[in-house]
Amino acid sequence: MAKYYGVLDDVFAALADPSRRAVVQRLGSGPASVGELAESAPITLPSFLKHIRVLEASGLIRTTKTGRVRHCELDRERFALVDDWLAEQRRIWEGRTDRLENFLTANKESPDES
Repeated sequence: MAKYYGVLDDVFAALADPSRRAVVQRLGSGPASVGELAESAPITLPSFLKHIRVLEASGLIRTTKTGRVRHCELDRERFALVDDWLAEQRRIWEGRTDRLENFLTANKESPDES
């Protein structure tokens, strides 16, 4: 569980912004240049580049530069780590709700002797 904490903080902080979520969603279709990604963003290029840097620092995307063009792609390993954490949380909460259901069902079947 400890392996997740620093990474998850960075990932969820990066995904907290709708502009960055839009970039991640677009990159789900495949790699794209920063220029292509910025076309649909309603902000200036310097502001958009800050979002790219946050996504890159969180490990959600990787960028490479070819000539004057910077290309971005998702880092699927980082998403796998988040998916593992979410699956672990799901197992924990499903176990808790199953125990609660069993408790409530057992108490419903045996009437109170007041």
